[in-house]
Amino acid sequence: MKFRLATWNINSVRLRLGLIEHFVTNYRPDILCLQEIKCTESAFPFEALRELGFPHIHMNGQPGYHGVATLSRFEVPLRSAEKIGGNPDARHIAVALPDERAVIHNIYIPAGGDIPDPEENPKFAQKLGFLTALAERFDGRDVDGENNILVGDFNVAPLPNDVWSHKQLLKVVSHTPVEVEHLTRMQKASNWVDVIRQVVPNDQKLYTWWSYRAADWKTSNRGRRLDHIWTTPGLANAVQAMQVVKEARGWEQPSDHVPVIADFELK
Repeated sequence: MKFRLATWNINSVRLRLGLIEHFVTNYRPDILCLQEIKCTESAFPFEALRELGFPHIHMNGQPGYHGVATLSRFEVPLRSAEKIGGNPDARHIAVALPDERAVIHNIYIPAGGDIPDPEENPKFAQKLGFLTALAERFDGRDVDGENNILVGDFNVAPLPNDVWSHKQLLKVVSHTPVEVEHLTRMQKASNWVDVIRQVVPNDQKLYTWWSYRAADWKTSNRGRRLDHIWTTPGLANAVQAMQVVKEARGWEQPSDHVPVIADFELK
């Protein structure tokens, strides 16, 4: 089975419906996982997205904030839409591939605010708690014998070359040692493989997000790799190619994140 999987923090699915159409037309994903859709089911543009070739859509939304959706060209039964660690926000949805070949988990990890101190900043405490809960959710027992793919906006850039300046961002939320430690613990919980970094070596810079605050994001290129595609070990060699669609950051009224694509071939 071959399919193209894309993940994208769209930062409002209704506002950027035209960008989704442009991306789908030019890059032809078979499965598109969106984060930060910012709407409920009643406001979600099901019909417009079906017209783009995605008859199978599962979403988990809430008014004005957060929310995730998984769109597919082929049938992908809903597995779950979980409240990770009891967090009330809509941040997870899981679907199964045909013949139960794998389960795709689409997640949106909290951003964590601006102050990297859980005692001073409740949003940062929420983020660390969410990462801890994910580690417990995927502790090896749940996924034993089952192939899993985990994608989404993790809001953590774990490696030195996942940020424009490792030294300057050590005290900036998304690249602090405590966040990286929590994400690493979560990764080890089920031996997740960071398949993007299997294709692009760790010694190369790689970003998927550029701040809206930059006057000229392209020239300054002060990016971070916040969007990820991980697999359990049985699928580690199933990724044939990947790409980060950097040009999407320059589209009209863009998201601050860009799509990340992986081409899978499952035996």
